[in-house]
Amino acid sequence: MSDSAAPAAGSTAYDVIIVGAGAAGLYTGLCLPSHYRVAILSKDLPQRSASDWAQGGLAAVTAPDDSADLHYADTLKAGADLCEPAAVRLLVESAPRCVASLLELGVAFDRTNDHLALTLEAAHSRHRVLHAADTTGRAIVTTLLEQVLQRPNLEILAQSLAVDLWRDREGHCCGLLLLQGQQLRWLAARAVILACGGGGQVFSQTTNPALSTGDGVALAGRAGAKLRDLEFFQFHPTALVWPGAPRFLISEAVRGEGAHVVDAQGDRFLFRYDDRGELAPRDIVSRAIYRHLLETGTEQVWLDLRPIPAATVEHRFPNILQKCRRWGLDPLQQPLPIAPAAHYWMGGVYTNLNGATTCPGLYAVGETACTGVHGANRLASNSLLECLVFGRQFQNLQLPAAIAASSRLDSVHPLSVMGDRDRWKKQRQALQDLVWKAAGICRDADRLQAALAQVEVWQADLDAEPLSQAIAAIPLGQTQQLDGLDAEALRDWGELRNLLAIAQLILKSADFRTESRGGHYRSDYPKSNPGWRVHTDVQSGRWGTTAIGP
Repeated sequence: MSDSAAPAAGSTAYDVIIVGAGAAGLYTGLCLPSHYRVAILSKDLPQRSASDWAQGGLAAVTAPDDSADLHYADTLKAGADLCEPAAVRLLVESAPRCVASLLELGVAFDRTNDHLALTLEAAHSRHRVLHAADTTGRAIVTTLLEQVLQRPNLEILAQSLAVDLWRDREGHCCGLLLLQGQQLRWLAARAVILACGGGGQVFSQTTNPALSTGDGVALAGRAGAKLRDLEFFQFHPTALVWPGAPRFLISEAVRGEGAHVVDAQGDRFLFRYDDRGELAPRDIVSRAIYRHLLETGTEQVWLDLRPIPAATVEHRFPNILQKCRRWGLDPLQQPLPIAPAAHYWMGGVYTNLNGATTCPGLYAVGETACTGVHGANRLASNSLLECLVFGRQFQNLQLPAAIAASSRLDSVHPLSVMGDRDRWKKQRQALQDLVWKAAGICRDADRLQAALAQVEVWQADLDAEPLSQAIAAIPLGQTQQLDGLDAEALRDWGELRNLLAIAQLILKSADFRTESRGGHYRSDYPKSNPGWRVHTDVQSGRWGTTAIGP
C-alpha cells in the first residue's frame, strides 16, 4: 500500500475502479450512475469468475406461501446467532426487486408452466431457490457481462491483478497499483470497490477456482481497513473425490431434490448426527461426514442420486451429469464419491449497508465483503443474492470532487526482476496443505499456532525477495515494464503474497475465537459460548470484538 498527497500526473484516472468481474463486480458496475467512468478489473477472463461456477441458485421470496419474515428467520438460524439483523432484513426484502431486475436484463431462470421454478435447499423452510438448470451463476454472469459490454462508461481491463491500494496522506483511497501483463502502472480513481470473491485457494481441498486467492481481503488489510469474522469458512459437504478430477462441487440442490448421502455399507449415517439428515445446515453435514471418515478410516462417502427420477436429474443437473461422465462416472447408475471441501468465506472486509469500509473511498461487495448477512454459517443460495442486493446499494453512490490526475501514461521505465516461479508454486501447495490440516473442518490451538509460525516465516521470506523489494519501491505515478519474468510468473508471485496474507489472518482469527460456532469448529473448545456471540475484528494487526447490532 502506498501513500501520496494526490494522484500523480502519470496515472490513468477513473471515477470508480471495481476490482473483480464476477456477479458482484458486474452488477455493481451496471448499478453505478451512468455518468461515472468505471474500470472493471478481471484477473483472468470475466467468464472465469467464481460466480460462473455457482450451481445451486438464488434464494428469493417469489412464491405465495413464502415471506420475507420466513427467509429472514431461516438466514438468522443458519448464521448461528452471528448475523446482523439489519443487513439480513435488507437482503431478504430487496431480493424480489433484484430478481425482477435480472429478469428484465434477460436472465433465463427455469420455469414450471408460467411460474418461476423453485427448489428446496438445506435449512430453507420453503421452496425459494431460483435456478437455471445447475449453471445459475453462469447464466447470471453471462447476461451481466453482455450488458456491461453495451455500456460506454464501463471498461473491462482483463488479466489485471491489483497489487496494492493507493491512499493519500489523509488516508483516502484514491486508486491502486495494477499489474497487467508485465507492465505495472498506477490507476487513479475517486473510489475503489473490491469485488474480488473469496479465498478458498488457501486450502488444498476447495471447490473454488484457481483465481480465488483472497485478493480483496489482502488488499484491504494492507491498507488498514477493518476486517471481520475471518475464521468463519464454510466447508461444502459434497465435493467430488475422483483421481485426476478437481474438487468439483455437487450442488446442495441435489440433496434438496432427494439424493442420499451414504457410507460404503449404504447406511444414511447423517441421521445419527442430526434429525434433518441430508437437509441439515452445511456445517453440520460437513462435520458429520468428516467425523465418519475419521471413525471408519476412509477417504470418501457417497452421494446417491438414484432416488431422484432420472428425468429430473437430466433436466435439473445437466452440467453435473456432463462433468461426471467426462471423468467416467454416471450418477444415474452409481453413487458419486464425495468428501467436504472449503467453499465460501463468510468473513471479509467489514462494510456498512452501503458497502463502505473503514477506509474512506474504499468499498467492498460480494464474498470479499463482510456485511453481516451470513453470520457464522451462510444459508444456501444467499451468496448470489448478496452480490445483487449490496451491488444495488451503489446506485446512488456519491463521490468526492474530481481528482487531479491526467489520463496520460507516464513514460515506461524498464525494470529487470528475477524470481523462482517453481519455488513459488511449490510454496503455494505447501501453504494450502498446511492451512487445510490446521484450519480445515476441525481445529485446535496447537495446530493453529504451529501453522501460524510457519506462515509468518514464509511471509517474511517472500517480502525479502528482490521482486517484492523492487515492487515496493516503485515511485508513485511511474509505469514500469517488468523484464525477466513473464506475466504468469508475476501473477504467481502476487497470488502467493495474498494467500500468505490471508492464511495468517485466518489462522490467527481461528486461534483467537476459543469456541465452536457455525463454520468454525475447535476440538479443544467444542461448545458454543454465549460470551463469544460477538464479531471478530482485525485492523492494522490488532484483534478485537464487536457486539452484534440490534
